[in-house]
Amino acid sequence: MIHSLLTTDNPINSTAALHEWIEQCNHDVNVDVELIPFSKMEGWYVDKDGNLRHNSGRFFSIQGIHVETDYGYYDHWDQPIINQPEIGYLGILTKEIDGVLYFLMQAKIEPGNVNCVQISPTLQATKSNYTQVHQGNKPAYLDYFVNVKHENVLLDQLQSEQGARFLRKRNRNIIIKVDEEVELLPNFRWMTLGQIKHFLRYDNLVNMDTRTVLSGIDYIDYITPLTNLSNLSDFGRDMLKSAHTIEGVNSMSQNLSWLSGLKSQYDLFVTPKPIDKLEGWHRSENEIANNDNLYFRIIGVRVSISNREVTSWCQPLMQPLQQGLCAFIVRKIDGLYHFLVQAKLECGNFDVLELAPTVQCLTGNVFASDTKPPFVDYVLNAPKERVLYDAMQSEEGGRFFREQNRNMIVEAGDDLPQQLPGNYTWMTLRQINQFLRFNNYLNIQSRSILSTLKYSK
Repeated sequence: MIHSLLTTDNPINSTAALHEWIEQCNHDVNVDVELIPFSKMEGWYVDKDGNLRHNSGRFFSIQGIHVETDYGYYDHWDQPIINQPEIGYLGILTKEIDGVLYFLMQAKIEPGNVNCVQISPTLQATKSNYTQVHQGNKPAYLDYFVNVKHENVLLDQLQSEQGARFLRKRNRNIIIKVDEEVELLPNFRWMTLGQIKHFLRYDNLVNMDTRTVLSGIDYIDYITPLTNLSNLSDFGRDMLKSAHTIEGVNSMSQNLSWLSGLKSQYDLFVTPKPIDKLEGWHRSENEIANNDNLYFRIIGVRVSISNREVTSWCQPLMQPLQQGLCAFIVRKIDGLYHFLVQAKLECGNFDVLELAPTVQCLTGNVFASDTKPPFVDYVLNAPKERVLYDAMQSEEGGRFFREQNRNMIVEAGDDLPQQLPGNYTWMTLRQINQFLRFNNYLNIQSRSILSTLKYSK
């Protein structure tokens, strides 16, 4: 695993060749996404309350909810949300070749992707997909994951999706290792972890599902006294040091007590409400949208993609109306990198609060004086030399239409305020990774940024 992390080129597929492969995949595939009225969405219907549902009763639905909480600026609101109770697979198949662990990655197109082809997990499928409710072909490599032996599992977690857009949605994030020969299908390539980290420096090239799976790897588990770390960058060494240290400025017990106290302090009540009765929203033939043209809207699309299990279908998508900003502030405290983490409430969370990046917001709202989140100005005004990572990363194109967020990591200077709001705390990378071992602690925005950490020179 560590050798793979620090290997940025390999004899099987050079990084340059992989770039060319992605470009060729974009050139070869035929994609058409047409915006259509809801009444023209084959296989879908609008129920008596204005909710969008699939004829099979499976896949997902767009429903309305009413939210009440005593956390944050707003104590109640209405909104549409994606209700997808199924647990899907986000799986990566790995194989050791000549002493290096390789990851089998897919060039996959989703209807809402910003730039067509993105580097995706080996398997990315909802339960409705892999049980073939759509009557299409079975997803490639599915049997490896369904029949995996426990001793071949490197990572296996249930992790949440976007809490502001999904109602209590989780996917199974899983990495498995095989020893046998694997048939290489046309839209798949073997990559090292270091190469995937390289591609994460580019805008919208590695999809959200890959990022969430990779974020769960705790590299400290794979370091032995014989591990060759000569190709580590200085930043990589600092990150591994933070990933090795369980006791930082706060102990793990203090962090758990802090989070438990906040969860017991605040309430979150979410009740179903017909879309046609949502306050501040309207439904027309072509959209479900906010009256002030904020946040997002629901649209209908007809999709044709030439290399999918099903090559054409209709579905609703969420289209953002504002760009997002997700950023971690990091700081060396007593020579050890800490991450500034916030406990954030979102209406679709399983357990009220999840651990989020320092900043997570819609940039269209951040300059409103009464709702500006803490540390937004600090991140956006950071001098160039303190910006450790800055790229646009898109959300999952199977549900979101061309949505992208600016992902950043910013190193704090002495000008960062010492006093923190009550829902913020400092954690080492080791402490974050401890939370990551369990379900529903770190939200998907924080996991997305953590996946971008680059360790090689």
